[in-house]
Amino acid sequence: MTIDIRVDDLTHPATQALAAIHLAGMHAGTPAESVHALDLDGLRHPSVTLWSAWIDGQIAGIGALKRLDDERGELKSFRTAETHLGRGVARAVLRHIIAEARMRGMASLWLETGSDAAFAPARGLYASEGFVECGPFDDYVLDPLSTFMTRTL
Repeated sequence: MTIDIRVDDLTHPATQALAAIHLAGMHAGTPAESVHALDLDGLRHPSVTLWSAWIDGQIAGIGALKRLDDERGELKSFRTAETHLGRGVARAVLRHIIAEARMRGMASLWLETGSDAAFAPARGLYASEGFVECGPFDDYVLDPLSTFMTRTL
């Protein structure tokens, strides 16, 4: 199985659909004030680069990197398509973005994810790739529904 990961401008309907599924999923189980997922306009902001992953011509996943400043980036909008869960898509996208962040001269990556059981696989993936829990960063505030993580590059 080959995973093709490429920068995505969010014009492909499959990418838009997966981003919409991600945003809807975040709102489905989380109060609005605790949802930090970006909508399509947010993902198109100049500070954000989105990558999509494709397997055999089908969208398999997405992930984004938001530049916080010259040395820090934030991971955003990680989502694997339901039909590709358990195939290593999220890990491949994560590793791709880590490599890209290094090439861009970033010194650290940061993220916010959920703290409940539904987000345990995401927290486990990030931890297995060197991320450690930390406190809120930038404009985030302490929230029992959020887990904050970081890693140095």
